[in-house]
Amino acid sequence: MSEEIKKQATEDYSASNITVLEGLEAVRVRPAMYIGDVNFRGLHHLVYEVVDNSIDEALAGFCTKIYVSINEDNSITVVDNGRGIPVDMHEKEHRSALEVVMTVLHAGGKFDKGSYKVSGGLHGVGVSCVNALSEHMTVDVRRGGKLYRQEYSKGKPLYPVKEIGIAEGSGTTVTFKPDGTIFTTTEYDFNTLMSRMRELAYLNKGIELTIEDKRPREDGTVQSQRFYSEKGLLDFLAYLDENRESMLPEAIYMEGERNGIPIEVALEYNKTFTENLHSYVNNINTHEGGTHLAGFRSGLTRTLKAYADKENLIPFKPKTKEKIEISPEDFREGLTAVISVKVAEPQFEGQTKTKLGNNEVRSAVDKAVGEMMENYLEEHPNEARSIVSKVVLAAEARMAARKARESVQRSTVFSTGGLPGKLADCQDNDPSVCEIYFVEGDSAGGSAKQGRDRKFQAILPLRGKILNVEKASQDRAFDSEEIRNIYTALGVHKGTPEDPKALNLEKLRYHKIIIMTDADVDGAHIDTLMLTFFFRYMPELIENGYVYLATPPLYLVKKGAKRIYCWSEEDRERAIMEVGDKGVHVQRYKGLGEMNPEQLWETTMDPENRQLRQVTIENAASTDYIFSMLMGDDVPPRREFIERNATYANIDA
Repeated sequence: MSEEIKKQATEDYSASNITVLEGLEAVRVRPAMYIGDVNFRGLHHLVYEVVDNSIDEALAGFCTKIYVSINEDNSITVVDNGRGIPVDMHEKEHRSALEVVMTVLHAGGKFDKGSYKVSGGLHGVGVSCVNALSEHMTVDVRRGGKLYRQEYSKGKPLYPVKEIGIAEGSGTTVTFKPDGTIFTTTEYDFNTLMSRMRELAYLNKGIELTIEDKRPREDGTVQSQRFYSEKGLLDFLAYLDENRESMLPEAIYMEGERNGIPIEVALEYNKTFTENLHSYVNNINTHEGGTHLAGFRSGLTRTLKAYADKENLIPFKPKTKEKIEISPEDFREGLTAVISVKVAEPQFEGQTKTKLGNNEVRSAVDKAVGEMMENYLEEHPNEARSIVSKVVLAAEARMAARKARESVQRSTVFSTGGLPGKLADCQDNDPSVCEIYFVEGDSAGGSAKQGRDRKFQAILPLRGKILNVEKASQDRAFDSEEIRNIYTALGVHKGTPEDPKALNLEKLRYHKIIIMTDADVDGAHIDTLMLTFFFRYMPELIENGYVYLATPPLYLVKKGAKRIYCWSEEDRERAIMEVGDKGVHVQRYKGLGEMNPEQLWETTMDPENRQLRQVTIENAASTDYIFSMLMGDDVPPRREFIERNATYANIDA
């Protein structure tokens, strides 16, 4: 750029070039900055923001009941029996406080520490953000024996707050319909919202949460669920471990305050091989962890190790005089725990802003957990010995698993010649454009290898069903050839500088990891086995959005030269109506192997036409429960779940 042009551009750049977005317009222009995205997750986040306001009232001691309904038009109604949003005139804004709360970002009682000690809501934008992203919203306030109302369109009031009648009790009712011009989907999922309501009930004992879906199902019924917990995290723990066999007669629990921070912890050991820790700050699921989780781990490890040393419970290695080396992770094998803290000024970090950064919380939780465990171990010596015995077994299994893991990592890190023999790799070396298909069986694998685009698509056929890691120890998992092949093909290994159990993604070779199986019961089972493995051993792949399920068609409708692929019964019926039922031939694909390479590419592998389902973890606690139930030893809950969901849901999704 020449100096003359630069000078002219500088002179032309003035105050008139600065765009000021008034009111909530900034939210509508950049919605993802405020709610994460405009897809499924962002849509449901709107509900959570409104419910968080009601939970804040409950935390302050003024609300005992919250009701959520999905209405027939996919609008949402949230009702609480709190104090009701104030409707009197706001001194600085010269308008109703209700209107200020609903139309001004960062306005509300949660920013006044005299109103709320702590508050939920991750980003603090609250209900005004929901208002901005709704095509219509109505707010009714019951306060002082009167009923007040104000309506909005895309965040703008349609009229001033007005009194419309008398009211019994107090509280707030918010009804909103998401703006279809902003969101890619406006259809709410009952199970997703239900999982969050269940979670909130456990985290806030004594509060009744009810959710109802007023959209009729196929049989004409509607879904409704009420949640109420008297014991809080103890009830939460019982729910999480419902399908696991406990080692202890009762869970270990504490509730109290340390350094001015309310802390609640519940934990128990079970006879599985996985660690399941769920941490929350002000009702926010901190799935990236943070200082409160670090405090829990250090308090648990330090206290258990001190007890085991004092009681001489750590055995010696065979043929040596050295004690078995116990690692911090050994103390957490088979452990299920829920940690909940309430922090007045939480500082969130991490990729998704769900990692707590407050340093003062670590020492508070460490101290609380240490005291809790010291008291328990002294008062329950038999259970204490059982826990230490499990820790020792975990250490021995870890050492065996490490040998198997190291053999995998040697071939992964130091050589490309160690790639699995059945892997048909792609030509490109850029992980961001490369994808790998894990394919059920050699037959389908052969078709996929012939039909793929060799430049960016790799194929690894799976030999039968992989090991069910929900019921296997680490050493057994890493002794499995199929699991070793998965690690080697992906190029990842366990262990980061921060966490020896975390997955190291530095050498990840593909940013799309696609599970492609037959559209039948066996295929659904393999999907579930693979997803269980990824959730338990490689959750980082799911959290980073790398894992997908392929969706092969169920039918091919042919009439003459016309061919229509169909992914559902509804698609099939529409296709037959489109081509006419005379002379039509319908082919049902029972497996991937029934499609020739060209058909497999055209329907399931071509980025232009395929339908991939990205795997996400919307609620870690519910996901943990479902995998333990589907893949664990307890049959009745699994049968009940399938019977309850098979009619209405694709359970392998």
